[in-house]
Amino acid sequence: MQYMVHDPEKFATNFARIVEEAGKAASAYLKPRENGKDDHTVEAVNQMVRTFGKVGEYWTSDPQRAMEAQTRLWGRYMDLWGQSVRKMMGSEEADIEPPAKDDRRFNDPEWDQNQFFDFIKQLYLITSHWAQDMVEEAEDIDAHTKHKAHFYLSQVVNALSPSNYVFTNPELLRETMQNDGENLIKGMQMLAEDIKAGGGDLIIRQSDNSVFKLGENIAVTEGKVIAQSDVCQVIQYAPMTKEVLKTPLLIVPPWINKFYILDLNEKKSFIKWCVEQGHTVFVISWVNPDETLREKDFLAYIEEGILFAMDAVHKITGERKVNAIGYCVGGTLLATGMAYMAARRMARLNSTTFFTTQVDFTHAGDLKVFVDEEQLDDLEEQMNKAGFLDGKSMASAFNMLRSNDLIWPYFINNYMRGKEPFPFDLLYWNADSTRMTPANHAFYLRKCYHENALANGQMEIGGKKLDLSKIKVPIYNLATAEDHIAPAKSVFKGSKLFGGPVDFVLSGSGHIAGVVNPPDKEKYQFWRGGPVEGTLEEWKAAAKETAGSWWPDWHQWVLLHGDKTVPARAIGGGKVAPIEDAPGSYASKRYG
Repeated sequence: MQYMVHDPEKFATNFARIVEEAGKAASAYLKPRENGKDDHTVEAVNQMVRTFGKVGEYWTSDPQRAMEAQTRLWGRYMDLWGQSVRKMMGSEEADIEPPAKDDRRFNDPEWDQNQFFDFIKQLYLITSHWAQDMVEEAEDIDAHTKHKAHFYLSQVVNALSPSNYVFTNPELLRETMQNDGENLIKGMQMLAEDIKAGGGDLIIRQSDNSVFKLGENIAVTEGKVIAQSDVCQVIQYAPMTKEVLKTPLLIVPPWINKFYILDLNEKKSFIKWCVEQGHTVFVISWVNPDETLREKDFLAYIEEGILFAMDAVHKITGERKVNAIGYCVGGTLLATGMAYMAARRMARLNSTTFFTTQVDFTHAGDLKVFVDEEQLDDLEEQMNKAGFLDGKSMASAFNMLRSNDLIWPYFINNYMRGKEPFPFDLLYWNADSTRMTPANHAFYLRKCYHENALANGQMEIGGKKLDLSKIKVPIYNLATAEDHIAPAKSVFKGSKLFGGPVDFVLSGSGHIAGVVNPPDKEKYQFWRGGPVEGTLEEWKAAAKETAGSWWPDWHQWVLLHGDKTVPARAIGGGKVAPIEDAPGSYASKRYG
């Protein structure tokens, strides 16, 4: 009864409206393409098909091998069929192919208790596991192609999960029948809105963004923009203590996101916490570029970004050296800049901290799937044509790394259940994507991900060959245990390349939560150990685990490298007139 239509007449009327709203969604997708919009989805599908084709060639090249693979699959299907028949006759049996214990897609009791849904669930799991085995067992294909095949297959498998669709998900089907399909009317309306908002591409809303306003209830720590170049604004924050550390703090965030991940709100703000500890905090806010900045490259981001900010800090505080922090690709840029400064014999750093930063990309994870000669050529052509890389491209790539967390739950909630997502400051920030200049982004992908040139000592910038071993300043190198963007194994390996003392620290959780982890939350933990030697697993086995946030540990580490204080510094230091209030116009700039 729970899967029967309550009001057939109303359901029929609503079904007509569902079809109408679905047509609007299709129109929103097709209209930009009819007007000449480039459809990069086609090229992505072509990449996937070509990759799967190489795996398929291995299996079809030997008829016996192909037959054995098919027999294995059909054998599992017959096992499932036999089990299902026995269950129908009243036998109680364990699943032939049970879901993983941490697989939340199949938590509803009906996945086990209802014969139909139990069969669909296991059929899906058997098929997906068999397909994954086919990729893993395929020989005679290079490691990169196999990596791509695994990644693309995971996207297909996640997309085809029966939990994503109304008629194969018991919870969704119950809900749809109980409200006569009104959830799907709302869902199709939201689908059309999201495709239209994405300019013909589906950008799944993950948060109710209407409640957030930059500078009012997000990114609210008091500060001013005190300097501005073509590629960045430099923000100084107002002191909250009578005395401050003599050495100022300069934060270099990623240029592929906006800086305020470190200033989401008063309770989560790393920036505010640093000010409260007595740091004079300066932060770089990168430009959200248009096509006029297409030629701004890695050197420009170092000289007009990092060095420009250091000069502004020097002018205001009188201090030549800073304690620097680099986050993610901002850390990679900072490390590159440090090697560049070392090559030019520039002493501008007292200490450096890296958050989830890779300098060696040997173990860079699934993002390497998108980096090979063919894909880089296509991307460079796309960027050069537009004059920038749209921020939606990188956001989509990051979401695909964890599609069962960042795509399909929202697809179900928004378009199948017809429910608006809750307001969430982190996901608001995640949706506030930033463009990238072609020259900078192409250099980063080629030289770091593709060639690993920084780690190999083959990177040249401004006529200088860069050598990370020339960097002698003390380094606090933070990795996070569940990071899917800068894997801890990758960060650990890169720690061995620097020429000075490195304190490697491993935080619990992932790329964001492991970094933005205020002490008063008492969440997660961190590990500290001895020298960066051996493997990550060996280091962790000997390291000391401490409950809670690593923030206080980091602050004490900074004090070890300079604890002198001076009277609190006013914004601008009486030498520079502020330009505008934080978070500044560069962070506020949005496209689309």
